[in-house]
Amino acid sequence: MAHDKPPISAGNDPAVNHSTVDSAVSQETVNKRLSFAAGMDDNTVHGLPAAMPSSGPSNAEGYSIYSNIKDGKASIEHQIEINVVDLFDVKSNKEISLEEILDGLRYVMEYRIKGGRFPSLDYNIMKRLTDGLLLHMGDFEKKGRFRQTLSEEADVAFQLFGEFLLEVREFRQAVGEKPVSDLRHALKLDVRCRSGSTDQEQQAAVALIALLTTIYPQFSDWRELVKGDGQRNVQKCMREHADFVKAEKMPEMPGVILAPQALCFDRRIKRCLKMYRTSLETGLPSEAIPALREHYGKNTLPQPPRTSVFKMLWTQFTDFMMLLLMAVAILMAATHEYIPMAVLLIVVILNAIIGFIQEYKASKALDALTKLSVPKAQVLRDGQTSVIDSEELVPGDIVILEEGESVPADLRLAEVSQLEIIESILTGESVAVNKDPKEIRTLTRKLPLGDCKGNAFMSTVVAKGRGKGIVVRTGRLTEMGKISAAITGQGKTLTPVQAKLAMLGKILVAFAIVLCAVMAGIQIAYKREVGKSLKTALSLAVSVIPEGLVAVVTVTMALGVRRMATRKAIVRTLPAVETLGGVTFICSDKTGTLTEGKMGAAELWTSDGSAYGFTESTSLDPNKGDVTLKDSAGGAPKVLGKTLNDVPAQMLISLMVSSLCNNSSVVQDSEAGTSTVNLETSDAEKAAVWKGIGDPTEVALVVAAQKAGFPKSYFQDLGYTRIFEQAFDSERKVMSVVYKAPLNTNSPQGDHYEFVLAKGAPEEILNRCVGYLPPVAPGAVSSPLDILKPSEVDLTNPITEEFYDLVSEASGRMADNGLRVLGLSYKRVKVNGGQAEDESIGDGLDDINKVKEQKEAAPSTYKPTDVDLLTAANVAAQGDDDDEEAIPPGYAEGDLVFLGLIGLIDPAREGVQNSVRICKEAGITVVMITGDHIKTASAIARELGILGEGGRAIKGEELDLLSDQAIADLKPFPNVFARVSPDNKLKLVTALKSRGESVAMTGDGVNDAPAIKAANVGVAMGIAGTDITKQAADIVLANDNFNTIIEAVEEGRRVFDNILKFIVYLLSCNCAEIFLFLLCTIIDVELPFSVTMILWANIIADVPPAMALGVEPAEPGLMSRNPRSPKRGIITPTSFAVIMFQSFSMMLLTFGVYMWADRSEKHLKYAQSEAFAFLTTLQLLQGFLSRTMRTSVFRTRFLGNKWMIYGVLTSFVLMIIGIYVPKFNDEILGLIPIYGESWAKVAVGCVILTVLSELEKLLLRRTGWTI
Repeated sequence: MAHDKPPISAGNDPAVNHSTVDSAVSQETVNKRLSFAAGMDDNTVHGLPAAMPSSGPSNAEGYSIYSNIKDGKASIEHQIEINVVDLFDVKSNKEISLEEILDGLRYVMEYRIKGGRFPSLDYNIMKRLTDGLLLHMGDFEKKGRFRQTLSEEADVAFQLFGEFLLEVREFRQAVGEKPVSDLRHALKLDVRCRSGSTDQEQQAAVALIALLTTIYPQFSDWRELVKGDGQRNVQKCMREHADFVKAEKMPEMPGVILAPQALCFDRRIKRCLKMYRTSLETGLPSEAIPALREHYGKNTLPQPPRTSVFKMLWTQFTDFMMLLLMAVAILMAATHEYIPMAVLLIVVILNAIIGFIQEYKASKALDALTKLSVPKAQVLRDGQTSVIDSEELVPGDIVILEEGESVPADLRLAEVSQLEIIESILTGESVAVNKDPKEIRTLTRKLPLGDCKGNAFMSTVVAKGRGKGIVVRTGRLTEMGKISAAITGQGKTLTPVQAKLAMLGKILVAFAIVLCAVMAGIQIAYKREVGKSLKTALSLAVSVIPEGLVAVVTVTMALGVRRMATRKAIVRTLPAVETLGGVTFICSDKTGTLTEGKMGAAELWTSDGSAYGFTESTSLDPNKGDVTLKDSAGGAPKVLGKTLNDVPAQMLISLMVSSLCNNSSVVQDSEAGTSTVNLETSDAEKAAVWKGIGDPTEVALVVAAQKAGFPKSYFQDLGYTRIFEQAFDSERKVMSVVYKAPLNTNSPQGDHYEFVLAKGAPEEILNRCVGYLPPVAPGAVSSPLDILKPSEVDLTNPITEEFYDLVSEASGRMADNGLRVLGLSYKRVKVNGGQAEDESIGDGLDDINKVKEQKEAAPSTYKPTDVDLLTAANVAAQGDDDDEEAIPPGYAEGDLVFLGLIGLIDPAREGVQNSVRICKEAGITVVMITGDHIKTASAIARELGILGEGGRAIKGEELDLLSDQAIADLKPFPNVFARVSPDNKLKLVTALKSRGESVAMTGDGVNDAPAIKAANVGVAMGIAGTDITKQAADIVLANDNFNTIIEAVEEGRRVFDNILKFIVYLLSCNCAEIFLFLLCTIIDVELPFSVTMILWANIIADVPPAMALGVEPAEPGLMSRNPRSPKRGIITPTSFAVIMFQSFSMMLLTFGVYMWADRSEKHLKYAQSEAFAFLTTLQLLQGFLSRTMRTSVFRTRFLGNKWMIYGVLTSFVLMIIGIYVPKFNDEILGLIPIYGESWAKVAVGCVILTVLSELEKLLLRRTGWTI
């Protein structure tokens, strides 16, 4: 075979010796090589390919004559490149699977390449494809505990490798450049030929060996491709499958090859119809549906796991702290302390009820998902329209959409008539989206949902118009299915405070057991009565457990929820109150949260160097605000008039582009209904609310033109009519429209003229321009609008390097100021100049080549399946699907005239800058997440103080290329993430949590729900947020305001501070009792309290003051501290030292009083009563002193916490009742009245305790130790 000279392209070094790729190898030589290798004679091996089968005839340009046109090749390369990118990204991107990617490549191979239809493709793409397939050929999966086998995906990658080797010249070239060691490692031929392999694996291995040794002289010895210890198995395989040594193809893969499920936004309608073997006129045949459903599955969302009500209740009672309290209650019953037992059981039941209600609410997020499925669908099958259950839909079905209906699956729209769909359930945007079936070319399968104008998504609602679409994704692969799977897949995790309290409970249990054993052992050693010793030890062990802890924590959080609700933060899960106080990162959306969410025009720069400003730019009312001409010398701006003669030509035409190259509008909501814009409005109309319909950016452009006095209606009244549109897409980054306007009928130039208006990314617009509009000399035109009319006089100047730099400088300056910048341009279109077939369309149709080349033909080896046969008529009916749409050259987005730049801004919310400053002081990192351009986002972030000196901004596409670990390791960690998708949000949360951060994440759309649910604290928007997002969130912002988050963080810190205060207080009081008993036991002194006294002291001294601590106002400087580390426990070394100091202070003072008293048998009861009053009063005072952890109690307002005063007084009164009320004191508690001397001792003890507490706080303030 003649040598094929490889194409020279970027990255293809002509110095490389490619002669080895397709070198001619004689049939005789090949047969001898293989017969020698496999131990076969020449008669066994015959009929091998001479080198490679012929690529098929091709024309002079290198394109197969079996392809349609050149764009067919470009389309195939485009699809392969998307899949190649994903091959390298699949391990770090959970949104796509290797199976999906390989199915896509397999489909392209089977239906678009195989059979010599495209023997030559881009070399660089083929080189990356080679690397991608080799990367996944060795993927293993476990079979049992010890055995590993190659995965199904590895087999498909291997098969595709062989098929591309057969079909595409550049792929062969790329493989030939690989070292033999790389192929040996990746192909795993020894594994494929071992005894446990399937026949298909063995046959494919043998076929590929034959191909490689035949095509490439450097791989002529098959042994070099196989590991030494596996060569025997390979040789045996080659003997057993000799037929595939002779074959010129890879063995057929099992299963039907059908189009993979994908949005297909980058495919033309005819290509989509061909892919899914359907027809817009007849739909799918009913006979094909069962096979398609078996392959694709039913159109149902993943069902969330169900938890029964009884299981939820059981979970509450099996919580560790609850089990602990119930064990304590049982122990109290064993010691006949029934009243304390009843109190504890009430606490257990109330806490279980509160926990059950919270979990039941959380489960509603999952229940809400089941309501997203659309029950019925209007579908076209067998040429008949019928209504079926939506779960019966399969890819390829033609669905008809009517106004008010819900979309039953993900569709590729094929026909639309004024179709607008509300996608708020996915995006949070309440404005209906205009749909356009035109394809969008991009190099990624991941396109923001808002940009998918040619798709309709499951569960969204048709607001207006009608349409017809092809089902392209069903069930779990729909956008809603992926979100549903992500939400239901999030495991339930304990919040930090829940985990810390559980750990504290376990520590206390261990301490109680040890203490009980020590106390009982010492008393028994002193020959005390065993039963009484055990009862005393048991009662003391019970007092270790702060039985009021669970109730106080619950009540404190509930009060925090109530306070946060008054600040517009609705808390859905109780522990989120405390968790929010410990967040280290707040990841916030920009639009509507950090900013006002109202886009407005801030500046217009025109090609004559003038700059214009807009007053009240974010107000949608066209009667408010003016356009001002900025003074270049820095003087006061000049307000311009609103008539045609008052405005410069450049400004007028620029604002005309803003208004007419636009699909949005501004309407008035009034009692009489919705009215269109009219500048001459009455006072009643002025009182009505103005509302933008459409994309916020386009609405801002419409408003800018209206404020200048030139709304759309102004130009429509002049007879301007739109006749053509090229919608914006992410590849071109340009939108253009063509308008025609009436001319004088006597004009020799015709009865109308036409012009193109275009807007888009400044660099894209400028690159399409050949000239710009300089200052127009007075008298050059009678009206600024005459610039658009046909004329022999050319008013434009050619684009120069100097002008290019001038525009770049202006664009950069505007972007640096946080403006979203768009370029504006126009072009006059020649009418009737080229003998156009239709005068209403203009010139350019003359040059469109309507000659269609031969259609694609199926390869001769292709074996049609039942589905192929049933749908063959649909495929044949589609005709040539690879033609570009006919765009008249006169309407092309080229040869434009540059007009200027318009900068739009979404102003920062009032107070956000101060909130960001507070966050920094509090040690919280604020991260901005936005879909905006990175320059615009960075400017806003700098204005708000989020992006400081040395800060970093990163784009979503860069984030896609990084693993979770790589994101976590970024240094410095970015403060701005621009052009991100909801998938990026989830990736960001996962990365931050992996490095130990506590993350709060905001969101509004359903596709934000997985990230919100995965975050430590999910924050949903109350106004813009969807119901699903709110259900998945822990906190809902009623006003969508970032400032509210900061207020909620402060409240969360206050709640945790108060929880810590009463934990320290409770443990200090209980430990004082324990150490007092332990000391008396060790020195063999009669115990100061009876068991009943201990329990009474715990009831009156623990719960009321602790409850009051739960409502303590925030301490000064609360937001000046760093966040509490999520890894730090509730009891730190410092807080442990504080507990010990406070407990020993109370214990030693009480011990001194008790030892000083007369403890003779006659006066023992008085000594015990005095000690009881002394310690209980000190505990109540300690509750008051615990109002602050560091600050002096004398610096707090005495009446700042009235509940503390009420609580301490209540407990003190109960203590007095226990001491002085007859019968109750003696018969039940074993106490007797005490006198003035004893109360004097109590007063002295209170003074000493206060002094010691102040010294302790002074030490904490001086050392800065963390409690």
